[in-house]
Amino acid sequence: MEVKIEQSWKQRLQPEFDKPYFEQLTQFVRKEYQTKTIYPPARLIFNAFNLCPFDKVKVVIIGQDPYHGAGQAHGLCFSVQDGVQFPPSLRNIFKEINDDTGAPIPLSGNLTRWAEQGVLLLNATLTVQADIAGSHQRHGWETFTDAVISALASEKQNIVYILWGSYAQQKAAMVDRSRNLVLESVHPSPLSAARGFFGNHHFSRANQYLIEHGKEPIEW
Repeated sequence: MEVKIEQSWKQRLQPEFDKPYFEQLTQFVRKEYQTKTIYPPARLIFNAFNLCPFDKVKVVIIGQDPYHGAGQAHGLCFSVQDGVQFPPSLRNIFKEINDDTGAPIPLSGNLTRWAEQGVLLLNATLTVQADIAGSHQRHGWETFTDAVISALASEKQNIVYILWGSYAQQKAAMVDRSRNLVLESVHPSPLSAARGFFGNHHFSRANQYLIEHGKEPIEW
């Protein structure tokens, strides 16, 4: 099956594209786009991969599913398009970066600049129906994104995996913690951020690890 995705990812994920579950997922997603309002725009479903090729991945941040409000989602977890108000979780992420590293809170919530530096901003589910959180879960995306983590875990080491909340933490079960840095805390949502997200120092700790392993730190 032909899927438009960055070439280094395509080489590794082609076996997934040829499996029956992915064919069924494709049919489901195509019909959803034809009959409902779905986010992100179809051309941006694989944006995280296109902006961050396999060989460039230094950090992986795992989200659950895309934002379901108009104009927000563009294929990168936690990120919103330019000019869109920061969702609460993203506001808390920027607050922690500011407290942790001193980096100023940016004017835009567009995290493309992170992706281009080697941060894979991976949602476990890559599409969602407007205004219905979780509406495309359990249709096959989770199997696909498990394969993404598996490909990274088997081929690369010294990656920083940043896992906020129990959902993300389950997702990275196949990561070898002796060969990578796994940073875990509660989710940055307002419901939980004060219980251990604020003060987790994940951004400075990630950069310290990258520097120790001869890699450029991320400009958060």
